[in-house]
Parts: sequence; structure tokens; C-alpha cells
Amino acid sequence: MEFGLKAKSLSKSERKQHRGESYGLTPAELRTLRSLKTPVRVQKFVDAIEYQYSDTAGSPRRVLRERKGHCMEGAMLAAAALRVNGYPPLLMDLEAVHDDDHVLALYREHGLWGAVAKSNFAGLRFRAPVYRTVRELALSYVEHYYNLRGERTLRAYSVPVNLASLDSKGWMTSEEDVWCVVDKLIAAKHYPLYPDKVARSLPRLDRRSFEAGMHGRVKH
Repeated sequence: MEFGLKAKSLSKSERKQHRGESYGLTPAELRTLRSLKTPVRVQKFVDAIEYQYSDTAGSPRRVLRERKGHCMEGAMLAAAALRVNGYPPLLMDLEAVHDDDHVLALYREHGLWGAVAKSNFAGLRFRAPVYRTVRELALSYVEHYYNLRGERTLRAYSVPVNLASLDSKGWMTSEEDVWCVVDKLIAAKHYPLYPDKVARSLPRLDRRSFEAGMHGRVKH
């Protein structure tokens, strides 16, 4: 199995139905998110919020109000924006060693996968929908996923997690931290991207690539 996870694309009528839902959001919140009609617009909006270092799991409502968030919170906001514009709210966890995990909001167009993401590293953000499987998508992050020692640290990826299963817990609108989303991602099945012997032999990033990826980074 290629772990392609053949999520079907939504029909126009299904997308229209999704756009008709409020999901507990206020009219003002809905207007903001529905104005982000494409994944590219969602990415620009997520890029514009302030990157914060914090041990929080703020809902899209909180991130919209505070206009700040880390990668997990940015991904949830992106998933909410994609959802009100007709996409299912899908997240995928990228698992690393000697480094933080990273979370992507997934979308699918013409049968191909893309991603929206909030990151402090330039190369760990948007992906256009050109990947046949989520594994291919995850592999596109390998070269850009490194720690401050220049070590390539990405090792595994999860199956897509549909946050609709957490609607009863208010993941989009809660004023409390939504650790249920984090727990769901941790519990999701993960697959290695390559064997351990390959991981052990990966060279460190060259200086030019390292500096390019650090462009725009917010220091702790």
C-alpha cells in the first residue's frame, strides 16, 4: 500500500453544503475565514499572524482574535478556513528527532495533495497540490526540515486526521486549549519515510541552504 489515503474530492454541491455551515463561529469570524477562498489566500493569512513560542493549543477562534500562534495553532486555523470554504478539515503530523514535530493542514485538488502550514522556517510552509500521495507530500519537506545544528531531522508522517471527529469538543471555537487535537495527532498511525540506516547517513545541511531556510525566522 502506498499510504495514498485516497480521500475523495468533494463535489460542488458538497462544498456548497459545507460553506453553508457556521460550525459555531460568529458571523464576523465566518466572514474573515470565508474571504480566504483559496489555499493560497489561507497561507498568506496564516503567514501574517505573529509567530509565538508557547505551550498552548489555541482554537481557531482564539488565534483569529489574538492574531498569533505557533505551527500547531496555525495549522488548526488553516484547517478551519479550508473547512468553511468547502474542504474537509484535515491535519497531518510530521514527526522528527532532535527537533519539534510539525503540523500541516491538508487540502486536495484534482486528486492531488497540497498543504498549508505555519512555520518559523521558510521551507516548511505552503505546498501546491501536485503530490499524488501524502507520503510524497511529506517527502517534499525532508530537505527543509532541520535543526539548529543543520541535521536533517524529519523521520515520519501520520495518516491525515479529520478534525470533524472532534466537533463535539469544540476544536474550532473553544476558549480553552484544545489538547484533544494534539492527542489525536499523537495517536494517529505514523509511517517512517526511510529506513534508520538511511537516516543515520544523512549529511548535514550546507550553509547556504541553512541560511535560506532561516529567512524571516522569529527568535525565541
